[in-house]
Amino acid sequence: MERRLAAILAADIVGYSRLMGSDESGTLAATKLCRTEILEPRIAQHRGRIVKLTGDGMLVEFSSIVNAVACADEVQRAAAERNQSLLEDKRIEFRIGIHLGDVIVEDGDIFGDGVNVAARLEAIAEPGGIVVSASVRDHVGTRLDLSFEDKGEHRLKNIKEPVRVYAISPRRALPLKVNKAALSAARSEHKQLVAVLPFTNMSGDPEQEYFSDGITEDIITDLSKISRLYVVARNTAFTYKGKSVQVKQVAAELGVDFVLEGSVRKVGQRVRITGQLIDAKNGGHLWADRFDRDLTDIFAIQDEITHAIVDQLKIKLLPEEKRAIETEPTQNVEAYTYYLRGRQLSHTWTRPYLLLARRMFETAVALDPDYARAYAGMADCESALRDWHAGEYTLSGILGLSARALALDPNLAEAHASRGLALHQDGRDAEALAEFERALTLEPDLYEANFHYARFLFMQGKFESALVFFTRAAEIRPDDYLSPIHLMSACRSLGLSDEVENWARVCVERAERALELHPENSGPAHRGALALAHLGDAARAKEWVERAKHIDPDDIVGQYNVACVYALLNECDAALDMLEALLPQSSCYQILWFKHDSDLDSVRNHPRFEKLMDAIEACSASLDFRVASE
Repeated sequence: MERRLAAILAADIVGYSRLMGSDESGTLAATKLCRTEILEPRIAQHRGRIVKLTGDGMLVEFSSIVNAVACADEVQRAAAERNQSLLEDKRIEFRIGIHLGDVIVEDGDIFGDGVNVAARLEAIAEPGGIVVSASVRDHVGTRLDLSFEDKGEHRLKNIKEPVRVYAISPRRALPLKVNKAALSAARSEHKQLVAVLPFTNMSGDPEQEYFSDGITEDIITDLSKISRLYVVARNTAFTYKGKSVQVKQVAAELGVDFVLEGSVRKVGQRVRITGQLIDAKNGGHLWADRFDRDLTDIFAIQDEITHAIVDQLKIKLLPEEKRAIETEPTQNVEAYTYYLRGRQLSHTWTRPYLLLARRMFETAVALDPDYARAYAGMADCESALRDWHAGEYTLSGILGLSARALALDPNLAEAHASRGLALHQDGRDAEALAEFERALTLEPDLYEANFHYARFLFMQGKFESALVFFTRAAEIRPDDYLSPIHLMSACRSLGLSDEVENWARVCVERAERALELHPENSGPAHRGALALAHLGDAARAKEWVERAKHIDPDDIVGQYNVACVYALLNECDAALDMLEALLPQSSCYQILWFKHDSDLDSVRNHPRFEKLMDAIEACSASLDFRVASE
């Protein structure tokens, strides 16, 4: 008798007896077809072993739990796609349960509690769904592009101890956005159509992702300066990040003729970059090269890649295009590295990371006093940090940083966006609007321009317009859980209850993934709690509230979001207690949110809230900020 640890997958067909009763021969034929075309190829691909078959199901063993879950996900996707073209009473749907546990092996069969748990999990799965145990969820972690919904502990039949259960669903990614109008216009103008896929980080260190992403973004930016090229936007190209893709499929989805892909390996002061330009029509390589150089040559490598693509596509550069490509934002590679790191850290929008990001940008400026992007990064960080440190980071200082950036580079979109935010916080909305519009004209796909402009519109009560730009921000950055939070508020203000729920789910899934990657970051916890409160999941919302408090009990923004959670759960006194305690520490934006945030609707008619509003007016007068009129 042999014992071993195994990943066990149990699957059966939903409503098999009913299907057999209505059409026995048709059901048998459909079952066989699903087994041979959907199940067996994917099980073989993921190195599973079919232990036994029953009339309506099967038991499968895998040596890898990641393979087991990936196989189950692909099976359910394929089955769902097949069923789209069938009448409801002809569809074959599966339930799948997966467990990682000890099994007894005898004559090729497997037995034991591990098998029994998998079978019981399969029984409680939804049609077309996958249910797994906690051991599966813990081992898979973030290795697959899937989300795990905690279903709590279940008492399973004939299983002594309760089992923590999770339901699996694909990540709620926004649909791939291809600008078909721009693509069609580019074709009519006989431009060459190119997509630059995210370069793979080959450094063996996930912390180096910022560098490979930065290289990719800079190559996209350089190529976008060439009038005879149409280059797929960064946010669209980055939807393929971390995925194994077929170039022809990518090209078909994006509507392009050529695809550039590559890899980056940075070790110490050496960098190795590979690149290949592929003709999507035949899969042939038009150009491929490897650059193994000192890190100081990074800008030269980027230029060589850009010129190689231009040469292969037989494009003649205009003099101003040649100058634009060859003009680097800095010649100091160390400053460039600090800038890229700061940009990555600033995306989290939480106090500790924003402080780190500001330090990175400050170091970049110290290394290169003429680095416009680094000044803009500092301005953006300081605007955000005013939510925690209103007295330390003044509007005059922020406006000075953005002015310095624009003096060095008048066409720097991120500097215009940062300046727009600071002007808005200073109550100078007409000037702020001009800066936001300039930033969006220069770089329509800049996250900061879309996000800050959306907040600007929201504060003015222009909720429909705010929806447009918050949605664009959420699309530009697929890991962004901030925009979905604001989209929930905007949709709620417009009475779009279905959309509130949709964006709440997007927020929870993105926040869950962010917590997995950075458990030390309180931002995803308190923002995810807010989304869970919108979904009416009080227990999980409070669980996430406690997690946020444990990570950073002094986070002012977190405290405000927790107050909103209590308000949404109709715990008015708890919400008002927190708001009253928070007010003396609050900054400009929090005061505006106090007055406008629909998440606080349940406490607006409370007598204590009226007193709070009086205190808000008094508090706002003491800040270097003029509260916009109602």
